Amino acid sequence: MAEENKKKTPFLKAISLAWDLGYIIAVPLVVLAISGRLLDKKFDSSPVLLLTGIILAMIVSGILTFRKTKKILDEAKK
Repeated sequence: MAEENKKKTPFLKAISLAWDLGYIIAVPLVVLAISGRLLDKKFDSSPVLLLTGIILAMIVSGILTFRKTKKILDEAKK
């Protein structure tokens, strides 16, 4: 039984990592794209602010993904 728990641990860690990365990518994209779209409607500047929001989301997601990866690699070295 103890061996089964050890085998599940890496699988659960992988699922947890995938879940975290999904949120790291999806949340900024959705929030900034919707914000950009709403601001485009308000200021009649379509699609400038939508595209700006998407580009900012890509930058934020990239930074957060880098930090998460660095944290995981630092923990693996210990």
